[in-house]
Order: sequence, then C-alpha cells, then structure tokens
Amino acid sequence: MEAASPSSDMFDEIVMAEERFHSEGYQEGYAEGSHAGVVEGRRYGSLHGAKIGSEIGCYLGFALTWQRLLQKCTDEKNSKKMRALDSLIGMIQKFPYEDPTYDKLQEDLEKIRGKFKQVCSMLNVQSDFRIGTERSSLTF
Repeated sequence: MEAASPSSDMFDEIVMAEERFHSEGYQEGYAEGSHAGVVEGRRYGSLHGAKIGSEIGCYLGFALTWQRLLQKCTDEKNSKKMRALDSLIGMIQKFPYEDPTYDKLQEDLEKIRGKFKQVCSMLNVQSDFRIGTERSSLTF
C-alpha cells in the first residue's frame, strides 16, 4: 500500500471538513428549529385555548343568566326553554377544559355551539359571538 501524499491528505481534510461543517450546521439548525417550534406551539396553544375558554365562558354566563330570568315562569314554553338551558349548562360543565389531548374536544365544542344556537332560537335572541383581540361579545 502506498503512503498518501501530503497534497491528497490536505484534499481529504478539505472534503471531510465540508461534510463535518454541513453535519454540525444541520444539527445546530435542527436543535434551534425544534426549540422555536416548541415556543411557537406553546404560544399558539395558549392563544387558541384562551379563545375557546372565552367562548365557553360566554355561553355559560348567557345560559345561567337566562336560567335565572326564566326561573319564576312555569308555563310549558318556558319549561322547554329551561330544559334546553339545563342541557347547555350540563354540556359546558362536562367539557374537559384541563385536558388539551382530549380526542373529542372539537366535536364536543361543536355540539355546545349547536346547543347554544338552539337555545338562542328558542329564546328569540340573535346571537353573534365574536372573538377579537380587544374583547369577546354577544350582541342581541
């Protein structure tokens, strides 16, 4: 076996350095990207969770207020409204706020939204729930 010439060793070092730097750069970029992804994901999750919490809280406040207003009326029409309000309140109370990994979170949220719309229709209340950067509101 021949001894490698000094010029070929230098060439090998240059080629290997390029591969080494590429590998190190990739690893550093991957670590930095992973960290940035976690930070961005946490921020997005907090914002999205706050919006859902605000929406659900608004529905609950609405339902509890109407339940209180209708409590003294005992006719059949109000009885149906009270049952619908009780159902909405029950759905909200069962909603798993603390479990972001709950697999039916979106499905249950859509059911609550549907029940809220049904209750608004029964009460002849026009609902328009908007979530904005400044505030959330129900308009009547």
